[in-house]
Amino acid sequence: MDFELKTLGLPAAAGEKCDALVMLVPDAFKPGKDVLSRLAGDAVKARDLDTKAGKLLQAYRSTGVAAPRLVLAGCGDASGRKVHTAVVAAMGALRTSGAKRLVICMPEGAKDDAVRAAVLATAESSYVYVATKSKPEGRELRRVVIGVSDAAPRKVAFAAATAAANGIEFARELGNLPPNHATPTRLGEEAKKLAKAHGMQCEVLGPKEVAKLGMGSFMAVAQGSEEPLRFIVLKHMGGSPGDAPVVLVGKGITFDSGGISIKPAQDMDEMKFDMGGAASVLGTFRAIGELKPAVNVIGIIASCENMPSGRSMKPGDIVRSMSGQTIEILNTDAEGRLILCDALTYAERFKPRAVVDIATLTGACVVALGAVRSGLFSSDDALAQALSQAGDAAMDPCWRMPLDDEYGDGLKSNFADVANVAGRAGGAVTAAKFLHRFTAAYPWAHLDIAGTAWKSGGAKGSTGRPVGLLFQYLLDQQSTAPAKSAKAAKPTGKSVGKPAKRK
Repeated sequence: MDFELKTLGLPAAAGEKCDALVMLVPDAFKPGKDVLSRLAGDAVKARDLDTKAGKLLQAYRSTGVAAPRLVLAGCGDASGRKVHTAVVAAMGALRTSGAKRLVICMPEGAKDDAVRAAVLATAESSYVYVATKSKPEGRELRRVVIGVSDAAPRKVAFAAATAAANGIEFARELGNLPPNHATPTRLGEEAKKLAKAHGMQCEVLGPKEVAKLGMGSFMAVAQGSEEPLRFIVLKHMGGSPGDAPVVLVGKGITFDSGGISIKPAQDMDEMKFDMGGAASVLGTFRAIGELKPAVNVIGIIASCENMPSGRSMKPGDIVRSMSGQTIEILNTDAEGRLILCDALTYAERFKPRAVVDIATLTGACVVALGAVRSGLFSSDDALAQALSQAGDAAMDPCWRMPLDDEYGDGLKSNFADVANVAGRAGGAVTAAKFLHRFTAAYPWAHLDIAGTAWKSGGAKGSTGRPVGLLFQYLLDQQSTAPAKSAKAAKPTGKSVGKPAKRK
């Protein structure tokens, strides 16, 4: 889909040749003498249109309006969140219209957040998965014009929003692919294509290379599957050569059966979404490639399947991670942390300013936060604050969770340095504490996206989250990149950042 930002007042908008016109009407709307203003003003006066965000009034072939379909959409105070609600509602009304060209008239004086919201809401609402359908129908909308009173001040926000929208769609498409298509090999191929298209560097390692690195924990998860593992490293070096990079680490379990600790059959098909962290890293790099921010970013993806077979890891097995720490496998369905811990150790070699891992890690986080906010855990207050602010700005929110050392006590093992699960209580926190053990060399944050990476039920599908949050965070780092890498304080307390748990 192509987006265009255009200086477009209401009088000119009435004459725009398009299939549908959406006019956002705020609480403070003051009608002028043009056709659209009169229509909206009369509708508000007659109480046929409520300016509350999401309320609509539709018209067809209105006199003086070139577009055959007109949607007047209330947008409340015209803030980003209200505009997002309004555009989603309007797009819902136009879903079956067959419109190919759409014009959205923003309220007078719309700010950056409103423009960003309009772009993201349009892209979100018009996305249709067709990759594996025999009749790929439903993607009619091709061009969207965002009309504002003055385009010049909004160009930067618009460019960032369109890049983010493309990155989110890329992540959604990968996430929605069936597991026999979106294999670890396919993820490696997609990473190489991204790198080639956008001038990035990419390296894809297979089982032999991973074995040489000593990633015993990662290999233990992969050994039960016929699909070979892939360890993907993407690099965008847009900052100064001396700037320490931000490292994004994505969990890429392309299908999670639970292994020997097998999951219930019901809804197991949704475990194709267990590579949501990997998809979000690739989606973020898709957005980076379009906007090319002045920051050094490295993406790391550990990808494999978790399958039951005669070669699978078993409860009671002990594996040695790349860090040298030994891990007792108590539950093979707690596999995400087992691949991430080796990726987090690998990240040390880049002397990063910060490392953020993204994973559909625990059902416990879904219980705690539902599908609204991703769980945020961090060893660094400044990093946590920056991610939280980026999430709010991108309308992709997260919520900081505790990381007290006492939560790590449940991961004690009589036979290894650490167990891979603790008890049921505080499962999202204990999983984060397990990862914390492997992050002493840098500021670190963990995003548990088990509740936000996909939707179930009638709206089943990938959401592309948290690409918006990650991309906004990277844009915010352009002016704050330090010349040298930051060193995190070592985790304190007798648990040394222990414990774990999983969905």
